[in-house]
Amino acid sequence: MSPRRERHDRRGEADVRVRPGRGNSRPRSKERPDHRGARAATVVAVDRGRFTIELGPGTADDAVEGYAVKARELGRKGIVVGDRVDVAGDGAATIDDPVRIVRRHERPSTLRRTADDTDPVERVVVANATQLVVVTATADPEPRTGLIDRALVAALDAGIHPMLVVTKADLHPADDLLALYEPLGVPAFVVANKQVPDGLREVLAGEETVLLGHSGVGKSTLVNGLVPDADRLTGRVNAVTGRGRHTSTSVVALHLPGGGLIVDTPGIRSFGLAHVDAARIVEAFDDLADLTADCPRACSHDETDCALTAALASAPPDLAARIGSLQRLLRSRADSDY
Repeated sequence: MSPRRERHDRRGEADVRVRPGRGNSRPRSKERPDHRGARAATVVAVDRGRFTIELGPGTADDAVEGYAVKARELGRKGIVVGDRVDVAGDGAATIDDPVRIVRRHERPSTLRRTADDTDPVERVVVANATQLVVVTATADPEPRTGLIDRALVAALDAGIHPMLVVTKADLHPADDLLALYEPLGVPAFVVANKQVPDGLREVLAGEETVLLGHSGVGKSTLVNGLVPDADRLTGRVNAVTGRGRHTSTSVVALHLPGGGLIVDTPGIRSFGLAHVDAARIVEAFDDLADLTADCPRACSHDETDCALTAALASAPPDLAARIGSLQRLLRSRADSDY
């Protein structure tokens, strides 16, 4: 007899561990807590599974900051900056004693990206933004229109109003860059010597605006100019690569003095558009969408037999420039150089 078998035979019945069968297990309740006493909150920062929230109406004067974790019943439902949520629990909403996020409200808008153009997994950048500001510099680093185009496409696809902010105009004129996007009717603002124009402050007031751009273009400097007590770190551009380093390492929402929120994001190095349908982009341009009625089925709107391409031959200069700009945006979905 083997030693293992012998030890088994010497054990009494009391030593034998009996696993309960399914019939003996406690039945699972189908009832879910309704959390009727849950409080409304807004997620303003996310850090490794812990969420900074603001309880209350969500204005700078009366919002109360706290901390929360995601409740188990939410499952794999993601929570990001900008989400409207309900929180419950007896916790003090401190780091050591957080409350629980038990519900996520419907998102009116969702800004998404993918890691690249072949990645099927969508990553949510921010929820419930009403505006997107694409920030680019005239120099140091040089403007890269690929990312600008892609960010505009993502905003239009999400139903978010896009804008362009050109920084460091004291280093190089912004005229050529502005002219490139003028046919699209995208509002543009110029920042020189770190001075935020009054017009930009006015369009941001009362809105929820997300900033997007490469590292080193001046997003954090812009945020510090818009929100005096933001204290966002700023950095320099690498003289060898011509690219900036990440100074903002997480997405965070900040209250603007005139009302509204500004959402600062880390510098973007990739912005895939695998989730974007070209037809939805064209629909954002009312005057051009009608021209695509004669396009072939599944037209990408940037090919030789596209109705937009055919319209270029007889279109007046302003319309031709607008068609060309739209096709450049659509082309950015297949251009990896950004």
